[in-house]
Amino acid sequence: MSASPPPPGRPPVLLRLLVPALLILVWIAVFGLGGMSFGRIGDVATEDRSSFLPASAESTQVQDVITEFTGSEAIPAIVVAERPGGLSEDDLAALDALGKDAATAVDGADVSPVIPSEDGEAAEIVIAIPEGADVGEAVAALEAAAADLPAGLDSWVSGPAGFTADLQAAFAGIDGILLLVALAVVLVILVVVYRSPLLPILVLLSSMTALCAAILVNVALAEAGIVTINGQVQGILFILVIGAATDYSLLLIARYREELREHAFPARASWRAVRGVLEPIAASGGTVIVGLLCLMLSDLGSNAALGPVASIGILCAVLTSLSFLPALLAVTGRVAFWPRAPRLGSPHPVLTGPEATGPFARIGRLVSSAPKRVAGGVAALLVIGCGGLVLLQADGVPQSEFVLGASQAREGQAVIDAHFPGGSGSPTYVLAPADARADAARAISGTGGVDELALIAQDSPSGSIPVDETGEVPAEAARGPFAEARPTEIDGSILFSVTLEDPADSLEAERTVGSLREAVGPLGALVGGSTAVDLDTNDTSVRDRTLIIPIVLVAITAMLALLLRSLLAPLVLLATTVLSFGTALGISAGIFHLIGQERSDPSVPLYAFVFLVALGIDYNIFLMTRVREETLEHGTREGTLRALSVTGGVITSAGVVLAATFAALLVIPIQFLLQLAIIVALGVLLDALVVRTFLVPALVRLIGDRIWWPSALSRGKDGGHDSSRR
Repeated sequence: MSASPPPPGRPPVLLRLLVPALLILVWIAVFGLGGMSFGRIGDVATEDRSSFLPASAESTQVQDVITEFTGSEAIPAIVVAERPGGLSEDDLAALDALGKDAATAVDGADVSPVIPSEDGEAAEIVIAIPEGADVGEAVAALEAAAADLPAGLDSWVSGPAGFTADLQAAFAGIDGILLLVALAVVLVILVVVYRSPLLPILVLLSSMTALCAAILVNVALAEAGIVTINGQVQGILFILVIGAATDYSLLLIARYREELREHAFPARASWRAVRGVLEPIAASGGTVIVGLLCLMLSDLGSNAALGPVASIGILCAVLTSLSFLPALLAVTGRVAFWPRAPRLGSPHPVLTGPEATGPFARIGRLVSSAPKRVAGGVAALLVIGCGGLVLLQADGVPQSEFVLGASQAREGQAVIDAHFPGGSGSPTYVLAPADARADAARAISGTGGVDELALIAQDSPSGSIPVDETGEVPAEAARGPFAEARPTEIDGSILFSVTLEDPADSLEAERTVGSLREAVGPLGALVGGSTAVDLDTNDTSVRDRTLIIPIVLVAITAMLALLLRSLLAPLVLLATTVLSFGTALGISAGIFHLIGQERSDPSVPLYAFVFLVALGIDYNIFLMTRVREETLEHGTREGTLRALSVTGGVITSAGVVLAATFAALLVIPIQFLLQLAIIVALGVLLDALVVRTFLVPALVRLIGDRIWWPSALSRGKDGGHDSSRR
């Protein structure tokens, strides 16, 4: 007896079961492999700021030869102790014993003698932590050793090693608490949106699979030396993938819900939903990827590193949203929406007219009745918000301010500043021709902000010999322990070690380095060291910002023109998004002042611009692709209102989700991420709730069919419909 034929319209078994099952198995395997790569991403990350500078940077050129002169790539840690009223003999003896203990606690470390301050109230010890040692562990060992100092003698571990340890500790929770907070926030929002226990789990499973795939690929590329990852890039990758994948999932599920009203079989509804959102999701992901890849034009490695790493994450988010999640929906069917599953044949909601209900239908009627007032009022408010840009100070942040909250390194630096030259333990280096020794010494000594001068000498007990303003060793030093020491000369060059009056990580010290470069540059000398690295990093960031922002605008405009088959619509959409970005940045600058974080890294506006323009355009893409679809049948003005009603809920939910995921960056105590989280979260909410809801529909209603110029739709005759007669 032969089997009965399948019911009419029933998808074949291949589409209904085998393809979804195969897709699920493949992505679950990727999930497992990527999950195992989570523990390796920290191993391939680096926090060395100098390694991100281009080879042409002056500080990079000096950094490349410092090791040859000093014979070491050690990172200095400074143990500073203070007793108000003056150090006792017992205090000095205890500090001397601490130095000997430090040499034992940190294997291979070079330890300086105890260096008392001139006022007698403080002393410091410089411990050179050898290359290859774990800086965090070494600093922890020094802190533990200092805990045994006499009562009343306060101590801190500071210097470059102390700040590096702070940075490592701040990023330690980036693959734990950050991810948990982001997922918890998204889960709560999805439960509120869908009022279903299963659907949020499916969305998060798809998003986490996208993240695992991104980590799997990026770790492999980092191990091969193709991409570079640091804690900052890692945190942004996590948030960007979770947020983008969830946004794409929301759009797919909204279309799937519509299709379930017309199709009995979930597999067919899922396939048709994919077809319906393929263009906007692919265009959205492509736009973000193009914006991110523009960062590869940056001369600063930390900026350029984010481009390919985050682009891979966005690509994985697009792929899982268009394959893994549809497969899960095809298998679970209407059960995924329980207890509010859409029924076959249930009517679609009325989208426009007096009978239409819902908040976005009411907004549509408001926009339709007074588009000029709505557009003008919203634009005026956004322009007022841009006024806060006068408060923005994105010219650099001292390294001591990178990490938020309590910091022993920061507190120790304050004590060093009070009792020693600010640059003590973190010298600036001047690489000069040996035959210009006297002229270079005079130029350096005559520069304001310079406290002490020495020449690197490998045969000196301290690694350097003091010199005066003529470059000669003072008589008292020449008769002492430096009697046999001679400056190290390599390839006709010598290396000055310059102690600055201001803290090495301060903006004042950066200005001194700039003055030094002006003074010694004509002699063919180069200025490097940690302060010079900070200065070059800030200068390079500013140049990157000036170059990349216009390129991003041009690239995204071209993407939108191809998607919407229009030249006018992309310009209108981009103008609204840039205005929204300016407002978000202006309001955020005011917030930074209120919370005492008024200074910003120069890269903050660049990152915020790339994310907000690329991600803000996403919501306009979601809206305008639906407007174009509805225009073919109903005309531009009516199509705009219908598209607003259909996409309003999903875009609002997507905006809230993305803002919440970026806000999760607040749990990482890094000032850069704090400011980025505030700007992007605020900007995304402005785009989703204000610009896309009010400004864009009002402008499209005002412009009408001309928004599609020069395509046939601009003449109101595409599809046989003349919308200009409406």
